Amino acid sequence: MKGTTQSLRRSDDNSDVQNETPVPTEGRRGGRAARTRRRAESLPKRASAPRRRLPPYEPYDESTIDEFEHHSDWILREIGVEFRGDEEALELFSGAGAKVSGNRVTLGLDLVKEICATAPTEFDMYGRTGEANIRIGGDRVVFAPAYGPPFVTDIEGGRRYATFEDFTNFVKLTYSTPWLHHDGGTMCEPVDLPVNKRHLDMVYAHLRYSDKPFMGSVTKPERARDSIEMARIVFGEGFVDDNCVIQGNINVNSPLVFDSIMTGAMKTYARANQGCVISPFIIGGAMGPVTQPALIAQSHAEALMGVALTQLVRPGSPMVYGNFLTTMDLRSGAPTFGTPEAVLSMYAIGQLARRAGLPLRPGGHLTAATTADAQAMQASADTLSAGILGGVNFVLQSAGWLEGGLTMGYEKFVMDLDRLGMTHRLLDGLTVDENSLGREAFLEAGPGIGFLGTHHTLQNFESANYISALADTLSYEQWSEGGSFDTQMRANLQWKEMLAAYEPPPLDPAVDRALADFVEGRKGEMPDEWH
Repeated sequence: MKGTTQSLRRSDDNSDVQNETPVPTEGRRGGRAARTRRRAESLPKRASAPRRRLPPYEPYDESTIDEFEHHSDWILREIGVEFRGDEEALELFSGAGAKVSGNRVTLGLDLVKEICATAPTEFDMYGRTGEANIRIGGDRVVFAPAYGPPFVTDIEGGRRYATFEDFTNFVKLTYSTPWLHHDGGTMCEPVDLPVNKRHLDMVYAHLRYSDKPFMGSVTKPERARDSIEMARIVFGEGFVDDNCVIQGNINVNSPLVFDSIMTGAMKTYARANQGCVISPFIIGGAMGPVTQPALIAQSHAEALMGVALTQLVRPGSPMVYGNFLTTMDLRSGAPTFGTPEAVLSMYAIGQLARRAGLPLRPGGHLTAATTADAQAMQASADTLSAGILGGVNFVLQSAGWLEGGLTMGYEKFVMDLDRLGMTHRLLDGLTVDENSLGREAFLEAGPGIGFLGTHHTLQNFESANYISALADTLSYEQWSEGGSFDTQMRANLQWKEMLAAYEPPPLDPAVDRALADFVEGRKGEMPDEWH
């Protein structure tokens, strides 16, 4: 375990992230880095998953939602869904009354919804210290970072393959921000570790360097079992059997196929009474028809079939109705995000998820842009806003996503965090009370007098509006004298400040040793595999 322990803990030394920036870190007045640090330090250390005070936007009438469901029913009855390489899944559906022919399952939507009815409408998920517990569903909105990129990028290093050090950095950054309530899972793929063993290091990093709920491995059923066993070491076997502490992120192999890797992992988490986020992965024109109504119906059918399988394995296991539905550039075949068509579909997906009585996961800050530029932020903002307006409960891919999910960006991560802080404020809505109506301020100032110096303003100036930790409101002269920093440059300073200030949550040394022993033991049972 000596080599493993070194690789796990080497990122405690943050000197390697204090690289000199190719732009000045201090302006001539010496204030840029200090202002960035003060704004970052002013953030709350914890923030509960916000409670939605605004009603979800529902642009489609009931007859339109009925039409989507009717078409999902037609797809399930006439086309069906294949479960490849999983005889148990086929037997479970057959036993529930579905027709099975080869790998293909056909059944009506009413039966699927009946099977799904045992999945909870909302459920609690626990962090290891008890200070980061969350509720998924209802009026709560939970944010988690990007998932799965094999590359990372930052201003100094550019785009490169991700390492375990990068992975650990993003666990620490996620723990350090109040605007993410869940660690996510594979925030970046540590390609410097063997494929068959890296899940052990990643789960260890989640449990050691953060106390927020997280996702385990889904790349093989046995890796899912390892993830759950490590959670049991920390939480206790009895607690894990009764409570959700870990999830699997399951992608449907759209169109209309579940492969044995995904169903194997899905069943493993369900049997342990742990959660899954089950998401069709549909790019219109590639994994489904090019027209949005067809994609909406297909996505609904695929998501419910995944949830149904988990409920056949263990009724009551906690699941999230996922969705990853977007458009593509039909000239190049590249996926596109934040498009008006994808936004319109998201609203319909939200209405369908609520009708099914399941927590909803949409897209997050998604973009096809290769750098954190205006295109990246436009697509990201429009994609996230559609989910927020559409009634989201769990947002994966909330921070760091670039290049269609191929790259995790350090600066993009921080830029997304700032917008998530704004989104928390938006979801809170307006508080209308004696203080917010400001009668005292009107009486003190009177006609023709400014309000900046009133007692009411002094009492409320820190809480009346969201204060960005990243935005720059200096005059042009101050900005240019300070080094002419753009948003990415300011974000570069901020993620480094966050890592430098990181302090890990406490972990019982005996539990830490037990985790290390488990990792060492499992690694010793198998040779390294690199593909």
